[in-house]
Amino acid sequence: MTDHRPLASLLARILLSVIFITAGYGKLGDVAGFAGYMQSGGVPAFLAWPVIGLELLGGLAILAGFQTRLAALALAGFSIVAAVLFHYVPADQMQMIMFMKNLGLAGGLVMLAAHGAGAWSVDALMSSRKAIA
Repeated sequence: MTDHRPLASLLARILLSVIFITAGYGKLGDVAGFAGYMQSGGVPAFLAWPVIGLELLGGLAILAGFQTRLAALALAGFSIVAAVLFHYVPADQMQMIMFMKNLGLAGGLVMLAAHGAGAWSVDALMSSRKAIA
C-alpha cells in the first residue's frame, strides 16, 4: 500500500502558504495604503512592514517546511487577530466569510504545528542529517 502522507502534507503546505505569500507580495505594491488600512482597524501603521514580512517569510517557511511549527503558530495567531480586528462585521456577509476563512486557516495551521511539515520538507531533511551526525 502506498503511503500518501508525504504528498498530502506537501499539498497542504502549498495550499496554506499560497494565501500568505500572495497577500504579502500584494501589499508591497502599496505599503502606505496598507498601513492606512491597518490604522482604520486600530493597528499602528509602523506594523505594516512586520506584517508583510510575517506573511511573506512565514508563507515561504510553510511552503519549504522550514521551522514549520513556529511559522504555523505565528501565522495562526496572525490570522485570528486579523479576523477579529478587520473581518468581524456581522452585518456584512462578505466580511463574515473572510472572518470564517481566517479561522479555517488558523485551524489548518494549528494542525500543521501539531503534526509537523511531513517527510518532504526542510525540517525532515535537517532532522535526518542530525540523526546521521
